[in-house]
Amino acid sequence: MKLAEALNERADIQRRIAQLESRLIDNAKVQEGEEPAERPEDLLAELDGLFSRLEELMSKINWTNSQTIQEGHTMTQLLARRDCLTRKIGVLRSFLQSASATVSRATRSEIKIKSTVSVAKMQKQVDGLSKELRELDSAIQALNWTTNLME
Repeated sequence: MKLAEALNERADIQRRIAQLESRLIDNAKVQEGEEPAERPEDLLAELDGLFSRLEELMSKINWTNSQTIQEGHTMTQLLARRDCLTRKIGVLRSFLQSASATVSRATRSEIKIKSTVSVAKMQKQVDGLSKELRELDSAIQALNWTTNLME
């Protein structure tokens, strides 16, 4: 199995667990004398099976990521870099949106509000980080489809 296939299966299991949680909650209580639409025991058994498979997949994925090396970096390091770049870009975009928002003045005597940074310079930085993120994500995706899941 390729790493990408394991990642897809993991995502599918996580979706199924979320659905089971909702179904369990829906069937947690019934009116006296009524039967639940689904037996909680059956749902709980299915949930146990899904969590067992999820744990197995997560262990294999994490092991594979720690052992897969691309240009001197493990997949784990590449993923950490991608996560941090994504978060940093998000923060910088929010900051830029605030810094570039115009504040109109009704009269010349009102206090003038100006940006504390060069929006253009900072936007170039965000653009550079975004390009790095796209390239990194492409490299990670390629590795996912060429790397075999390790036992």
